[in-house]
Amino acid sequence: MPDQAHSELQPAIFTAVARNRDGSTGESSVDGGIRVAVAAPTGPAVPGATNPEELLALAWATCLNAAARAIAGPGVAIEAVARVSLHPRAEGAYEFSAHAELSFAGVPMEEAESLAAAAHERCPVSRLLDGRGSEQPTVRAVPVA
Repeated sequence: MPDQAHSELQPAIFTAVARNRDGSTGESSVDGGIRVAVAAPTGPAVPGATNPEELLALAWATCLNAAARAIAGPGVAIEAVARVSLHPRAEGAYEFSAHAELSFAGVPMEEAESLAAAAHERCPVSRLLDGRGSEQPTVRAVPVA
């Protein structure tokens, strides 16, 4: 029996395309959408700039909250807090750690824990971060246009 966590992908209903030509200092953009100033979290602060850690935390918190709302149903106030930390590795490389919390106003802790686990299972960002997606992220080189 196939593992449902790694079943074949259905056709995409939405695809975001983001671009960065400046590295960690400059600008990142979404095709047809937002443009954001970016600055390395290890460098000097740049007013109004963000970084990959903040963008990943924002995406995860938004996804978890949406998943939790779908599971908990209407009328439950929910807050998602995601923390993404940058850690040094050998040879100048870095890696992330990520932790999230969900709170459900007026919901007993045992039920809240069950709702949080279900939201984590449902959230596509959670699934991508912990390797439960149907496909693993890929990177490939392409010719310069």
